[in-house]
Amino acid sequence: MHEMSLAEGVLQVVEDHVDTADRVTMVRLEIGQLSHVEPEALAFCFEAVVKGSVAEGARLEIDRAPGQAWCHNCGRGVEVSSLIDACPDCGGFQLQVTGGNEMRVKEMEVA
Repeated sequence: MHEMSLAEGVLQVVEDHVDTADRVTMVRLEIGQLSHVEPEALAFCFEAVVKGSVAEGARLEIDRAPGQAWCHNCGRGVEVSSLIDACPDCGGFQLQVTGGNEMRVKEMEVA
């Protein structure tokens, strides 16, 4: 399960940006639809890795970003839900992913 290592990475980002005396109450992530990250599994792993840290008990909020691609056939930016989707406009398969494959910490609340 690669979500465990991703959760550990999120905790590292959080710890790198807060003082050890602070308490993190919320972490908001943006996860692209094409990133191959399961939000439920990541939330489960996050809860496990934050125990005993500045983020213990923090609420995890996850925003999903749609997949975006550029169609070389019709020259348009399109929304896709999978890496094997055809262009919704022309039906072509010459798509280059331009977004929705990332994961990032967007926001943190600190008390």
